[in-house]
Amino acid sequence: MDEPVDTHPGWRRVVLKFKGFLRPSGNIHEKRIRRRMASVDLLNRRLPFMKIALFFVGYLWMAIIPLPDLSRNTYIDENALQPAQVNTEWSWADVHVADQYLAQLEQIRDANYSSEQKAYWLSEEFGKHGLSSSTQSYSFSTSISTLNGTNSYAIISAPRHSGTEAIVISASWISRTGDGDGTLNLRGISTILALAGFLKRYSYWGKDIILVVSDGYLQGMQAWLGSYHGVSQPGLTAEPLKLSSGVIWTALNIDYPGHSFSHLGVFFEGLNGRLPNQDLINSLDRISRYTAGVPMVLYDHLDPRENISADQAPSWMPQSLYGIPEIKAFLFHARNTIRHLGYQVNGRGSGVHGLFHQFRIDAVTLFAVPATGPHGFHAIGKTIESTLRTMNNLLERLHASFFFYILTGPQHFLKIGLYLPSAILISVAIMFHGLSTWVDASWVQETGQKSNKAFLENHLPLDQGTKWTRRQRPVIGALCIMAATHLYGFFLFNLLSSSLFSSNYKSLSPLVFFIFSFIPLAALWIPRTTRADSAPIASILKACNLCFTSTIISVTTVINFALAASLAALLGIPLTVSSSSSSLPLKLLKYACYAFLSLGWLLLAQGEMMKSFWYWEILQVWFAPFVCIVYVPLVVQAGITCLLYTQNCVPSVGIQIYQ
Repeated sequence: MDEPVDTHPGWRRVVLKFKGFLRPSGNIHEKRIRRRMASVDLLNRRLPFMKIALFFVGYLWMAIIPLPDLSRNTYIDENALQPAQVNTEWSWADVHVADQYLAQLEQIRDANYSSEQKAYWLSEEFGKHGLSSSTQSYSFSTSISTLNGTNSYAIISAPRHSGTEAIVISASWISRTGDGDGTLNLRGISTILALAGFLKRYSYWGKDIILVVSDGYLQGMQAWLGSYHGVSQPGLTAEPLKLSSGVIWTALNIDYPGHSFSHLGVFFEGLNGRLPNQDLINSLDRISRYTAGVPMVLYDHLDPRENISADQAPSWMPQSLYGIPEIKAFLFHARNTIRHLGYQVNGRGSGVHGLFHQFRIDAVTLFAVPATGPHGFHAIGKTIESTLRTMNNLLERLHASFFFYILTGPQHFLKIGLYLPSAILISVAIMFHGLSTWVDASWVQETGQKSNKAFLENHLPLDQGTKWTRRQRPVIGALCIMAATHLYGFFLFNLLSSSLFSSNYKSLSPLVFFIFSFIPLAALWIPRTTRADSAPIASILKACNLCFTSTIISVTTVINFALAASLAALLGIPLTVSSSSSSLPLKLLKYACYAFLSLGWLLLAQGEMMKSFWYWEILQVWFAPFVCIVYVPLVVQAGITCLLYTQNCVPSVGIQIYQ
């Protein structure tokens, strides 16, 4: 009998095939299961390639973040700001007043006034301008010392408003130059004193203006902000503020350490990776360039394409390669990006302004880059006045622009969607490997008479005669080891933050390194699993370790991208390749590598370690506890995986799960 001939036109046959795919005949549940089995099998076979591709793309993405083609120009989102749209009133007469205050401050410096004497003198000068002023004494008790100081502040009440909102203009006695190495910020304080009389003369202010001169570098402002917002912290004894105002919306910190300056730099990173609304930085950039005529830069980085003094090739790069404009632009953006991520990863912030961010106050530091000219009090005064007029226009908190960004240049930035996936891709690769290890641990290849019988009777190839059986996964044991390592990290943190260690950290650091490196070696005495139906604990520990690490990286990317990217870069491959060995010397060698990765900073970065603990005690920066309680245990868990007994796991691509 002849077969029926399909008389449908070509387009009709295509439509019928498509309908047959969407609505198959026969048992649709069986076909759905088969499709799912085929998809899982394809995923398992391609999983190694996918992991390598995710790692490669993630690390490559991190490397090209500074690429100029990825960034876009900055812009103002909040229409109410209207930056650089007013005629400024700051004049050379106000510059003369600032010069006079500078001469008096130099006399105070030479006379070696105490903190109390300086604060009372400042309070008197504020009072001469008809301002309400006061002082505040404070004391910080740390594990190695006690820090005492006295702040001075004054309030210019808004003549056209009830005073429910406020703007802060501040300056610290110590400049951020050298990260607070002792350079005095006399011209910054002179600017504050001159502004006190200047701002009082005008009645268009719709918000209170608070002028604060904080003692020290960071600790004085921390004490003042804590008292202003009614927040207490361990180790701080601060005098309550006699004067107060409304909710602080924005703040501008003045740092002017040199005689004159060529550029105005902006520092904007806050504590624990917080960032201000980008509209504040963008407004300051436009005001600096168009109102005061001063070029603005990020930090104190001069653009080599515009400044001959900064146009020098790195020592490791040939001059011919550096001469390419695209290479020069990439290096400039990379320098800004690396410094930005460096401030974010340790959570310390880049200046006094960073303390405001913990109270949801948008703040930046205006830094006068020291130079032989051509700018001075006149330019910085016009910039501050115009910035205050811009912030005075706000009807609500800054919210329209970005809070998550990377500034690669003063007028260029990356949005969150252009840098965050780099860490997420590595996190996904780690998660895939952890889940693959978890699946592999639940199956074992059956050997012996049954497999041989299937091979002999059915004349099947060996791989078709192989049989897989499920086995138990000792999750409780792995979780107990993980909990023990995090407890181990907690004890390490408490030891390093003790006064005994802080007073003798140079001599005790090597001892602590060796003691805490030897403690996990107790895992060598954990007995081998004797049950055939139970997976080795090393495989379960590695799977849980990888999944937990991936989760931490994914969560941290939004809170602090730089910290998450650092974790991904440092732990991605090392944790993935951790494995045990039958040779004891090889086990110990692998563990030694992980021990150094986890605790090596005790030997190589003792100064940075003590700074991190100081920032934790004084400013509540959680980088130190994060390293001790999260980072160190994660790496130690990988090291313990190398010490435990394990069995050869057959990759999951050959597992017949759905039989």
